[in-house]
Amino acid sequence: MNAPSNKLPVSSPLSRIRVAVVGAGYVSQHHLAALAALPFVEVVGIADTDLALARKTAARFRIAHAAASLRELPRADAVYVLTPPRSHCALALAAMERGCHVFVEKPLAESVEECDRMIAKARERGVVLAVNHSDLLDPVVERALSIVRSGAIGQVLNVDFLRSSDYPPYAGGPLPALVAQGSYPFRDLGVHGLYLLEAFAGSIEALDVGYRGTGRNPSLRFDEWHATAHAGAAVGRLQISWNVRPLQSRLLVQGTAGVVEVDRFLQRVRVSRVLPGPKFVGIMVNGFLHALRDAVGIPLNVLRFVTGRLKPSPGIRRGAEDFARALHEGRAPATGAEQGRRIIELMEPACRGADAQWSAELEARLAPLAPADVVVTGANGFVGRALVARLLASGQRVRVLVRRREGLAPAANLQAVVGDLGDPRIVAHALSGVPLVYHVGAAMKGAPQDFAAGTLWGTRNVIDACVANASRLVYVSSMSVLDHAGRKPGVPVCETSPLEPFPERRGAYTQTKLAAEQMVLEAIRDRGLRAVVIRPGQIFGPGAEHTTPNATVRLAGRWIAVGSASQTLPLVYLDDVIDALERAATRPDALGRTIHVVDPAPVTQEQYLRHCREKLGAGLRIVRVPMWLFVLLGGGVEALGKVLKRNVPLTRYRVRSLRPLADFELDAARTGLGWSPRVGAQEGLRRTFGPAADA
Repeated sequence: MNAPSNKLPVSSPLSRIRVAVVGAGYVSQHHLAALAALPFVEVVGIADTDLALARKTAARFRIAHAAASLRELPRADAVYVLTPPRSHCALALAAMERGCHVFVEKPLAESVEECDRMIAKARERGVVLAVNHSDLLDPVVERALSIVRSGAIGQVLNVDFLRSSDYPPYAGGPLPALVAQGSYPFRDLGVHGLYLLEAFAGSIEALDVGYRGTGRNPSLRFDEWHATAHAGAAVGRLQISWNVRPLQSRLLVQGTAGVVEVDRFLQRVRVSRVLPGPKFVGIMVNGFLHALRDAVGIPLNVLRFVTGRLKPSPGIRRGAEDFARALHEGRAPATGAEQGRRIIELMEPACRGADAQWSAELEARLAPLAPADVVVTGANGFVGRALVARLLASGQRVRVLVRRREGLAPAANLQAVVGDLGDPRIVAHALSGVPLVYHVGAAMKGAPQDFAAGTLWGTRNVIDACVANASRLVYVSSMSVLDHAGRKPGVPVCETSPLEPFPERRGAYTQTKLAAEQMVLEAIRDRGLRAVVIRPGQIFGPGAEHTTPNATVRLAGRWIAVGSASQTLPLVYLDDVIDALERAATRPDALGRTIHVVDPAPVTQEQYLRHCREKLGAGLRIVRVPMWLFVLLGGGVEALGKVLKRNVPLTRYRVRSLRPLADFELDAARTGLGWSPRVGAQEGLRRTFGPAADA
C-alpha cells in the first residue's frame, strides 16, 4: 500500500497545552523532564498498566492524576504514547478519537498497515500525529548533518551506523515483546539506523537485512543484526549488537573530501579533512588535532554531565519538547507520521521473517511430550545434575526444564523442555502429566529481574502447575531464609527458628528465596498443594571445590575468612542431599513439612579451608579478618553507597549475617524423612578434596 500523498494537518497555535502521558517506563522520565521545563505545558495525568509505577512517576513529577489506562485520564490536548511498540497503534487511535494530538515514541507502529490507519485517523480528526526520531535531534548528529550538507566532506560515499546495547533481563510472567518477538531488537534500534542513513545518504533504494543469534542471552533470540542499504551513489551499513563491549553508539560518514565521526555516548564530532601537503603528514595532523580536541572536549562533557548542563538522552528530550513547541507555535513537528511510516516500510520485510522464525521455534517447544515419571527444574545446576543422574540410574523417566540444552548430557529416558522458569506457559507444559516435581531451579546471581523470573515467578508457576496436576512437589529452599544476624549463640536451630526479619538488607537471593518458600507454604495451607520443603545446609562435593564456605567471601582475588577459625559450618555432602530429596518424594510423613538437612558432624571453618588449600594449591590466597574489622569495612562501603545513592554489595548487616548457623536439631529429618547422612561430612571432604587433604 502506498503512503497517502496529502500532508497531515498542522495545529492552530495553542497558548496552553494539556498533555496526558501513557507509559511510565524509562523513556517517560526524559519526556516528562523536558515537558516540565516548558511554561505553556501542563501534564494532567500519566497512565501505565503498572499502576504502582504510574503513581510513583506521578509523585516524582508532581502530576495530579495516575491511572492504569488512557481512558481514566483527564481531558487533554495532546497525548504522548511512550509504551512498547505493540501498543502504539491502538493507543494512538484511541487518543485521536478523543480529539487529541498524538506524539509517539519510535517506532511509529509495528506495520505499514497500522501506520496507514493512524495517519488516516489523524486526517479524519484533524489532529497532529508525529513520531520521535530522537537521534536526528541529538546535538552532535545535528552538527554532523550540518557539516555534511555544507559539502565540507565532498560527496558522501559510505555511512556506517554502529550500535551496541543491553536490555534488562526478562523478569517473568507472560512473555513480553522483547522475549517473544524475534524482530524486537531491530524494531528498537534499527529504526534509528535507517532514518539516520537516509538523513546522511539520501533515500534508500534497496535494503538487505541479516540477523543471527549467539545464544548468550536466552531471552533474546536474534542479538546480532546487520544491514546494507543502497541510497543513490552512497552505501549505508548498520551493525547492531547486544554483545559488543564496551557499548558504542557511533556514526561514520565518509566522503570524497573528508570523514565525519560521531560518538553519541561521548557527545563528540570529529572531522578529518584533506589537508595540503604529503598524505602522511595530513593523517598525522588530523590525528593530533583529534587527540587535542578530545583531551579538552571529553573532560568538559563529563563536567557538563555532572553539573546537569548536559542532559542524558538529549535527542529524546528535544523530541518531546519539539512536539509541544510545534503545537504551541502552530507549525509542523520535526518528524511527521509520513516519515515514521517510511521507516516501517523499509523494516517490515526483515521483521516479518525474524518474527515468523522465532514464533515457530517457540511453538515447537510446546510440542507433545512423552510420558515422564518426574520433572526436575534447575537440572544444569550443581544439585540438579546430581539429582538427574541419580533418577536416571534408578530407571526413572526424567523430564527437565532448562534455559539451554548446552551442558545437558544426552541420556536414555531423559527429555528436555527448553524455556524460562518465569514463563507460565512453558512451565505448565513441562510439568503437564507428571506426578512428581523436584523444584531445584532458582536464580543465584544477576539483576533483580533475574531473581524475579527465576525464583519468584518460577516458584509461582511451578506451584500453579502442581496444583493443576495434583503433582507432589519437593521444593529446595535455603538456610538463608533464617535469621543469621539476630541468632542467639547456643540456641539450637530448628525448622521453627526465626526467619530473616530484614530480607531486603540481605540481598535479592535471600529476599526471593524467603518469598518463594512462603508461597509454597501458603499453597500447602490454602490450595491443597502436596509438597515438602527441604532446607539444605551448605552443599559441597566434587565440582564445588572453588565455592567459598560460610563466613568466607571472595574479594579482590582472595578468600576473606571472617570471624573465628573455630566456628562450625552447616555442611551437607551432595550425595546425602540427593538421598534426602528422594526420601521427601516418597515418605508420607514428610508432606506439608519443612525439613532441615544438615550433617551433624562438626567441621570448623579452618578445617574446611585447610582442605581447600590442599586441593587448590598456592593459587588460593586466604586472609583471615576479625568480625569487628569487617563490620567497619561494611559500614564504610555502606556510607559510600548512601552518598552515591547506589546499592552496594557489602553492608554492616550483611557482614553480621555472614555468621554460620550452628547447633542444629535434626529431629524432623529423622522422623519425617528417616534420613541420616549415608556418606557424611568427613568422607565427603575426602571424596571432594582427595586423601591428601586428610594429612
